[in-house]
Amino acid sequence: MNRGEVVLVDWPFAGGSGAKVRPALVVQNDLDNRRLSNTVIAMITSVTRRATEPTQLLIDVSTPEGSQSGLRQTSVVNCVNLFTVEQTKILRVLGHLPPKLMQNIDNCLKTALGLR
Repeated sequence: MNRGEVVLVDWPFAGGSGAKVRPALVVQNDLDNRRLSNTVIAMITSVTRRATEPTQLLIDVSTPEGSQSGLRQTSVVNCVNLFTVEQTKILRVLGHLPPKLMQNIDNCLKTALGLR
């Protein structure tokens, strides 16, 4: 796994019963992605009504940057919904976010984690 990759993962429900296959963004650094068997991911959702919040990043698939994500529809990376998952649970890589969008993700993560 590499930081910035958009992946499909079997995302567990918050209550612990069941899961749903959905896209996610790898946000963990590449060094730890290579040395550990787990990685930290952020949920991606097609529900875009909160896209203007500072902890969310809109990925518009009609733009050149957004099209690199491999997503089928415009979506939001929800940086307040993070999860640590075994890398073996990642089903496949859809695409990646370019450095410009990853800088925006960094800002969303800083806000979500209170690092500003």
